[in-house]
Amino acid sequence: MGSRTVVADVADELARRVAAGEYQPGELMPSVRQVADEFEMNRATAQLTLGRLESYGFVEARRGKGFTIREVRQAGGLDVYRHLFRFSIPMPEVAIEMFRDIVEVERGIVMDALLAYTGAAPGGPVAAGFDLAELKTEVDALETLARTDVPDHRRILAIEIGIVRRLLVTLESSLQRAILNSIGDMVLEVPQAVEAYFAGAADLHVLVWRALIAVWESESGPSAAQLALFEDLFGIYHHKVINRFEELLGAQGQPEIHAVTA
Repeated sequence: MGSRTVVADVADELARRVAAGEYQPGELMPSVRQVADEFEMNRATAQLTLGRLESYGFVEARRGKGFTIREVRQAGGLDVYRHLFRFSIPMPEVAIEMFRDIVEVERGIVMDALLAYTGAAPGGPVAAGFDLAELKTEVDALETLARTDVPDHRRILAIEIGIVRRLLVTLESSLQRAILNSIGDMVLEVPQAVEAYFAGAADLHVLVWRALIAVWESESGPSAAQLALFEDLFGIYHHKVINRFEELLGAQGQPEIHAVTA
């Protein structure tokens, strides 16, 4: 096992302890020597490990003192939240609470983007900036994936995130795009979160996009009743996503976490 993998694995374990509250904010992390001794590594590798933990945003270096644990839940940004969510998976109550927040924010961004594009003038600059022919090709790819014996849910979800990202580019919603990118990373790193987004059959995702294309290609646009129905269905779907995530964590006990080694 190479030193890069050792650094990643040990940093992940230390981050898990921070997420679980085994190490409290304001306390000093174990020293380089202590980390080296516990995980049977040399001190140079232990130093790299603590540096990686700092890059996660879980600790900060204090000259002459070592590494101090940050209050990650209160003070952390999106990158910290991303790692915190991943390391919270073995603690279902914490992970589920975080996933609810993730789903709620994602739902708001996606709904705003879809409704903003739907409400744009058919011949206006917003509509002209989004290539519906390219979207149809992507939806065809989604349908092919959805009809396989074992659909690749992660790839399907990644394609859908990419579609919404392009919509946000067209709408010039740069902040929402940045947040969606972070949320996409959070979800795609955690297999249970990916599976939760397929609380229904993968075919349903395809049907929604085909319905949206039909609306966007029409000159009349959707009625107020159709928009209200769409919002209601979207809300019901995301409620099922959260419930599915709860089921997956409850069924698996201590789920496997995919280490990030990049």
